[in-house]
Amino acid sequence: MSNSSRGGENLTASGKRLRVRNATVADIPGIANLSRRVYNGTGIDPYSAAELRGQLNNFPEGKFVVTLDDDVVGYCATFRISGNVCLKPHTWESITANGYGSRHDPNGEWLYGMEVCVDKTVRGYRIGQRLYNARKKLCENLKLKGIVFVGRLPGLARRMRKFGTAQAYLDAVINKQTNDPVLSFQIRNGFESLGLVENYLSTDRDSMGYGAHLVWHNPKIQRDEDGAQVKRYGGRQPDSIRVGTVQYMQRKVSSFNEFMSFVEYFVDVVADYKADFVVFPELITLQLLSIEDQELTPIQSIEALTKYTPRFREAMQDLAVRYNINIIGGSHPTRVPNGRVENISYVFHRDGRIDEQPKIHPTPNEVYWWNIEGGNELHAIDTDCGPIGVLVCYDSEFPELSRHLVNQGAQILFVPFCTDERQSYLRVRYCCQARAVENQIYVVMSGNVGNLPNVANMDIQYAQSCILTPCDFPFARDGIAADTTPNVETVAIADLRPEALHMARNSGTVQNLRDRRHDLYQMKWRGK
Repeated sequence: MSNSSRGGENLTASGKRLRVRNATVADIPGIANLSRRVYNGTGIDPYSAAELRGQLNNFPEGKFVVTLDDDVVGYCATFRISGNVCLKPHTWESITANGYGSRHDPNGEWLYGMEVCVDKTVRGYRIGQRLYNARKKLCENLKLKGIVFVGRLPGLARRMRKFGTAQAYLDAVINKQTNDPVLSFQIRNGFESLGLVENYLSTDRDSMGYGAHLVWHNPKIQRDEDGAQVKRYGGRQPDSIRVGTVQYMQRKVSSFNEFMSFVEYFVDVVADYKADFVVFPELITLQLLSIEDQELTPIQSIEALTKYTPRFREAMQDLAVRYNINIIGGSHPTRVPNGRVENISYVFHRDGRIDEQPKIHPTPNEVYWWNIEGGNELHAIDTDCGPIGVLVCYDSEFPELSRHLVNQGAQILFVPFCTDERQSYLRVRYCCQARAVENQIYVVMSGNVGNLPNVANMDIQYAQSCILTPCDFPFARDGIAADTTPNVETVAIADLRPEALHMARNSGTVQNLRDRRHDLYQMKWRGK
């Protein structure tokens, strides 16, 4: 079965943390309660503790939960099975052994999806997407042919009069002539229809007992059938981290909500490409100063901006969790507890955490116009894709900083920047390329374009955002994984492979990190 209910709680406002992990026996009460909430009123029986215990004991690595702090808000159950069984018409009771999952075949070449259910109170946070991602990752890791299941058609009963037959309804959903809350989501996730299954689950009143027989083929495994495999838009390279850099247009806005609508647009776009990170430019929030009816003095500007800090943090945190993507939130001038103003880059994790990285070296313009002071903390930031580092614009021109981050394990360096003309931009660009070569890391740059005539020191912008690599055989010939057209609002996306960095560091044409002369020089950090 597959069911995704939607409601409307703000998960991040209270600081709760969202996690995806393998289910354990201790989760059985929470999963049972979840199934009761989800299937209440549908005619489908909730899972008993005995059924859930059987599912976990028969194939524990195929069971996943999404937890909001200690509460189970999503559940996914799978098991292995032969194609001779799952690719033929069947019923839910027969293939799942009445819900116990005891037909698990350790030698089965397909992964069967017997359940996905999501709490209706977590509407809009892509809980179902996270569970589908976990299911696909398991399939790929086990090197199985793909995933098969029969999905619900919860919109069928109330639309049967319009379409006449279940097959006509299925065809209309597949052809995007109508929307089904479950099947449409599954099709967007790359599943193909094998046809309609009658009497799949007779108690499912909304689906009238019907189900859509669906299959997803593991892209890492050669297809058996003849003919070319259907191209999947936005497919991932194996073992890669996908990053998207936003070249953002500064334009006048009338409200904070309008500003966030532009930001959310790009988060949505990059998330649709199944990216792990999206990065925005330095000082992106200065756009909020265009709300004012008159030009503010520099001191007034900073005071106005700092008032937006709580709203900005909360809104970006919510987007990261809602769209299931890690956001490097550019930078935002922030008044810190000791009264100083620092230019801080916030990292919003998709599990709800927030990290901060202050700019260490404010530029002369920042000091003159806004009295911004430099921070004194520089840490590698642990993410679900490994350790990363953030250097805000001018900081990238100081090689000691990136070396300090790499010494802590950072493999990707994100550089939000804001430059007014080409010479300023090229200083940052050339230094970022040098950081990629000398540290054998990936560097992702994101800059502003456009202008804000009534905002002091943001008159004009020049940017060509890019994703840079070391220069060696495993990487792009020119050390550029992706870049943008200068001064155009757009996005660049690339897949980055940590394995390629490891190869370059240990067996590359040059091995900058390994060949350092530690007997002659060192980088010693005296800050926090």
